[in-house]
Parts: sequence; structure tokens; C-alpha cells
Amino acid sequence: MSGSEPSITLYRLQACPFCERVVRVLNELDLPYQSRFVEPMHSERNVVKRISGKRSVPAIVDENTGVTMSESANIVEYLEHTYGAEGGA
Repeated sequence: MSGSEPSITLYRLQACPFCERVVRVLNELDLPYQSRFVEPMHSERNVVKRISGKRSVPAIVDENTGVTMSESANIVEYLEHTYGAEGGA
């Protein structure tokens, strides 16, 4: 499956501090991901609602594990637990 898209998709907003926190962790863990920027208007974020059940960002979909989740703290914890080194930094 060479040349395939990254298994992690991050739904995010431009200049969103919570989204940037997730981006920082993805980069620290050297995880390939694709960004999907969503509508700034909360009421128009239907694509996020379809995948996560909520309109809040950040949200991720991880094809490797079948996990879909939102809330930056939960995502960071999940990424570190799933992909981080045991007892990492």
C-alpha cells in the first residue's frame, strides 16, 4: 500500500489552540496525518458531526484502530497511549 493516504485524519480549525495542541503531539510522535479544515461556523460543521457525532474540533479518525474521537485532551491521551513510547517524555 505504498503511496496511500495517512491513516489519521485531523478535522481542525485555522488558529485553534486546541487543534494546534493535537498537531504538536502528532508531529512529536512523527505520525503522518492529513488535515481537513472545517467551517468556522459551529452550526455548519456537518462533516465533523457525521464522523464524530459532535460539531466540536479537533476531531480525529484513526483508520488503523477504527477510533473516532473529539476533545483535544482525549485525543492527546489516545495518541500518546497508542503511538507513544512506553513511559515516554
